[in-house]
Amino acid sequence: MAGVKKKERKSEGAADWLLTYGDMTTLLLTFFVLLFTTAEIDGYELRLVLAAFPGLGTFQGGNTLEVGPLAELGNNILQLPSRRVGRSLDEARRQAISLFEPEIRSNRVRVTRDERGLVISLAADSFFRTASAEIDIERSRVVLQNLSDLLQSETVAGRSFRIEGHTDSEPTDPQGPWPNNWHLGADRSLNVLRYLVDFGAPESRFQVMSLGEQQPLFANDTAEGRAYNRRVDVIILSDGNL
Repeated sequence: MAGVKKKERKSEGAADWLLTYGDMTTLLLTFFVLLFTTAEIDGYELRLVLAAFPGLGTFQGGNTLEVGPLAELGNNILQLPSRRVGRSLDEARRQAISLFEPEIRSNRVRVTRDERGLVISLAADSFFRTASAEIDIERSRVVLQNLSDLLQSETVAGRSFRIEGHTDSEPTDPQGPWPNNWHLGADRSLNVLRYLVDFGAPESRFQVMSLGEQQPLFANDTAEGRAYNRRVDVIILSDGNL
């Protein structure tokens, strides 16, 4: 009939904005579940997770994390290496922290990760005799044996290692066996190499160098700072530093 109006058909389904809201809620839920269910949050792994979230502010969506090189991430997250490349160093770091836990607590050993790779720093005052490049093997045997075992493990198979000798800024005795800190750092590095090889580490995969006083961790104007700077760094090299 002409006088009867047709009922307007209402659109079915949820409003469009709910789709975006639902995606955001799901991503946030996944993120927080990961935080609570992962026994140890590693900085590298956390940044991989965060790479999925750069689009939340403009509702453009994040990047999909795939197994492999993650080439699609480009420069968005500081050119992260692939999971395959970083996984062995992450595992080596966990092993090192477990092996050297007592020494880490007493500041005899530091385990860090930087652009060079995995860095295991030996405090010179704890491993060498006073004002000497001679290793106090009675105090150092267990640590050097454990370190050698780590460098022989399958976790770091195929990787190269570098030993760097570092000193404080105090000059050496000109009448002594080391004309300057370059020589002292070199001798300490070589002595660490000698014991690691004696304990079974593969000599052909090592590099040895001295940096003397040129790369301090702290200012040399305090006794504590100088003590931290006197060290030998044993580095499991990243792929970019082979």
